[in-house]
Amino acid sequence: MDDRPTAFAEEPRLITEPGRAARVAAITEPVLAELGYRLVRVRVSGASGCTVQIMAERPDGAMTIEDCEAASRALSPILDASDPIESAYRLEISSPGIDRPLVRRSDFDRYAGHVAHIEMLVLVDGRRRFRGELAGTEGECVRLRSGDPGTGENPEVLLRIDDMMEARLVLTDALISESLRRSKRGDKLEERTAQVRANNGHEPHQRPQVGAAPEQRRRVNQRKGD
Repeated sequence: MDDRPTAFAEEPRLITEPGRAARVAAITEPVLAELGYRLVRVRVSGASGCTVQIMAERPDGAMTIEDCEAASRALSPILDASDPIESAYRLEISSPGIDRPLVRRSDFDRYAGHVAHIEMLVLVDGRRRFRGELAGTEGECVRLRSGDPGTGENPEVLLRIDDMMEARLVLTDALISESLRRSKRGDKLEERTAQVRANNGHEPHQRPQVGAAPEQRRRVNQRKGD
């Protein structure tokens, strides 16, 4: 039995959300893990009524429309029963997108070489906000190449992940190109898996929708409390 999805889902998030979003996260994370997904972020917004956005991903970092629909079907009755939000709200399931949040140690290693924006809870060298190229992790810290030699700044800085309030990738041409390559590899893998299952006499799975541009975040919306 392949237990990689289980190990994938078990890696803890090190950058988490407070308040109501934390309550939603505690309920949804084990449900998503049972489906082979893992939680990336929960955000509760009051814009245009109350919206609960649950961002999730598969082991390859993607989340198709079908994945979002499956997660929504599983989460909706559980959230209705536990009622972590006291008022009516709209449930939104989405993929992380290209300029995704970085919440686990493996996220920082996986996207080494790409540019990230990081906001700290505490001052580091008199600053809270950093932008630079990810250079992997060292213990509990992320190494970021953020300095410009012409300004006299330190060319590299170590930032503790536990002290981060938010970290996300910055949209660049290099990041878009890598996302396109990963999308093509994932598409080929889905096709190969369907062919194998068909050869074994099983109904092949429907391939995910890949017509949208890779930078377009995929979402499924469902209104609650109407």
